[in-house]
Amino acid sequence: MSSGPSPAATLRETVATAARRLAESGVFVGTAGNISARSDDVVAITASGAQLGAITADQVTLVTLSGEVVDGPRPSSEIDLHLGVYRRPEFAAMTSVVHTHSRFATALSVVRDHLPVIHYQQLSLGGALRVAPFATFGTPELADAVHRALSGRLAALMANHGAVTLGMGVDNAADNALLLEWLCEIYWHASSLGTPRELTEQQQRAVVEHALQIGYGTVRQA
Repeated sequence: MSSGPSPAATLRETVATAARRLAESGVFVGTAGNISARSDDVVAITASGAQLGAITADQVTLVTLSGEVVDGPRPSSEIDLHLGVYRRPEFAAMTSVVHTHSRFATALSVVRDHLPVIHYQQLSLGGALRVAPFATFGTPELADAVHRALSGRLAALMANHGAVTLGMGVDNAADNALLLEWLCEIYWHASSLGTPRELTEQQQRAVVEHALQIGYGTVRQA
């Protein structure tokens, strides 16, 4: 009797499925972007050069938290960015990382130093979002800059590069990537009409208090 797929195989398939979903949504294009998920001391991350819209589980690489390849092809060049998140106590609850070169997030990263709070849903990412200073892709310098920009947040932009989101699970990190791209698109269009109106600190606090009061964002049984 078969015992079913191993946990590692399931993790790789979960990452591949999420990558295809993000490609279908337009957040991933071609080979641009990467996604990972952690289970205990093992990380599954999309392989370098993989076509993300058609990626399969065998194109997802298993590595240790120190970066040693356990199984699979060469991992994404941004592996330091992903592993650095998992190794930091601040992000201990995070089990998935998504890095994109999505159109609107990348456009804003070229001209903005931060993304102010323009919609209440942005508060689920932590509030105003920082733009990490530019550094060469795949370097420890870039990873360090992004980790600093992520402090206290679930998303950050990367100057002249793209964006990164975190999540408690692959679907959560992917949802956050889609939310971030939507927020950047809203900001882009609003900027073409005038100066986007930001939510004040008082308005943000009121939203958080109301959300907690009514259980906003939680599923309730009928």
